[in-house]
Amino acid sequence: MLTQENKEYFRELLMQRLDELIAEANDTVKSIAGPKDICPDFLDQASMESEADISLRLKERESRLMKKIISAIQKLDEGNFGVCERCGRGISEERLKARPMAVLCVKCKKKQEASEKKEGYK
Repeated sequence: MLTQENKEYFRELLMQRLDELIAEANDTVKSIAGPKDICPDFLDQASMESEADISLRLKERESRLMKKIISAIQKLDEGNFGVCERCGRGISEERLKARPMAVLCVKCKKKQEASEKKEGYK
C-alpha cells in the first residue's frame, strides 16, 4: 500500500509525463498541418514522406503510452495503483519509479516476456 506522499509523487510524475506527451503531440500536429514544401525532386519528396510516416508511427506509440498513463492516474484515484494485474501482489516501488505506468510486477513481466519469446513474438 502506498503512502499519501508516494501517491502524490507518482501522480506528479505521471502528470508531468502526460503533459510532455501532449505538448509533443501538439507540436507534431502543427508541423504536419503547416505549409508543405513543394519538392520538384522525387527523392526529396519521398524522403519527406518517409520522415512524416516515421513521425506518425512514433505518435501512435506515444498515444498508447498516454492511455497507459491515464489508466495509471485512474488507478491512483481508485486506490489500486501499484497492484499487479496478473498476480494481485504489489509492484515494487523501484519498478514504479522506473515505469510508473507498469501494470505487472517484475516476476509476472518476466513470465510474459518468456511466453512471448517462446511463441515467437520477439
